[in-house]
Amino acid sequence: MDTGELAWAVTATALVILMTPGVAFFYGGLVKAKSVVSMMMMSFGALGLISVLWILYGANMSVVDSTWGFAGNPFSDFGLMGLTSDNEGLIGTIFAATFAIITTALISGAIADRAKFGSWMIFAGLWATVVYFPAAAWVFGGGWIINMTAEDGLFPGLPGVIDYAGGTLVHINAGAAALALALVLGKRVVFEKGAHKPHNVPLVLLGASLLWFGWFGFNAGAEFLNDMALVGLIVTNTVGATAAAILGWLIVEKVKDGKATSVGAGSGAIAGLVAITPACANVAPGWALLLGVIAGVVCALAIELKFKLGFDDSLDVVGLHLVGGLVGTLYLGFFAIDTGLFTGGNAEQLLVQFVAAAGMLVYSFVVSYILGLAIEKTIGFRIKNEDEVAGVDTVVHGEEGYAIVND
Repeated sequence: MDTGELAWAVTATALVILMTPGVAFFYGGLVKAKSVVSMMMMSFGALGLISVLWILYGANMSVVDSTWGFAGNPFSDFGLMGLTSDNEGLIGTIFAATFAIITTALISGAIADRAKFGSWMIFAGLWATVVYFPAAAWVFGGGWIINMTAEDGLFPGLPGVIDYAGGTLVHINAGAAALALALVLGKRVVFEKGAHKPHNVPLVLLGASLLWFGWFGFNAGAEFLNDMALVGLIVTNTVGATAAAILGWLIVEKVKDGKATSVGAGSGAIAGLVAITPACANVAPGWALLLGVIAGVVCALAIELKFKLGFDDSLDVVGLHLVGGLVGTLYLGFFAIDTGLFTGGNAEQLLVQFVAAAGMLVYSFVVSYILGLAIEKTIGFRIKNEDEVAGVDTVVHGEEGYAIVND
């Protein structure tokens, strides 16, 4: 790795670290004023906890020696002691850590207004250990997803699974876990359409902007391992799909509700970013625009499902990340360069994409539900209803997001 590639690796790592505070701002603006501290603290709690766990043993678990290995030995290089003088190894390891951090933080949006901070931290640590760290090995560390079409894989000889930056590992994984926790914690005291409005719209847009900014590190960051050969395509697609998704979302809002909103624009941007994550290096720019429009429209419609199906996904993690991740992952089966059904290939790419997405979704949902239910039945995960009404910030953290003091 030359100095330029090393500098980009450090920059990309910083960009993705910034995305977790971006999530905090985005989520924080969407909740009510009495929950903003709690909401942002769940992101910052994940930032602290998952960073430490990754350095201690998570990085070791994220690499396996065989296609069907579950996870690596957590104690093989405990605390990364063996990488002390390895610049390239350390920066690659910490770049990967940023993905583990933000994936965990994303889940918290599903349980806004009603979760105990201590219980959330216990869940986050356990979830990272038994879900994210092994799944990272499957997708990027030599496991069954990345090697699905190897000689000892599920479908030898077929085109390999495409997930350049984490559609399965980050978004489908987090979205499935979010759905599980929403079911475990149940509905808020008041759960109906229009009952919960964002308390700070500029905060939402600030968070969305920070996420888009950081996403260039998220999608193009790993190019320091690839001699920057695909960076132009990745950056173009990250801009194009995101912009197109904003338009798609706003059109749905205008048609459905009569008004295009700023929160809708921010949400549309997130939908586009989520969808292009797995596809950023493997679709032509024109197809990236189409993907963005589809993601914006589908996700804008998907967030209404929680009211029809009766699960309280507070901040639409399922509608944005699970649905958006599925859209982007499966879209590659149709439009991936050279191997998509409509771009020179056949249905084989779609098959492997579907199996990878389904496998991640089922594993994450089942294990997350078990973890969440175990915490709820033992120490409790949800705060009391009266504390939810009074305000989770003062009850759990002893703070207010907007304290007005008269001298």
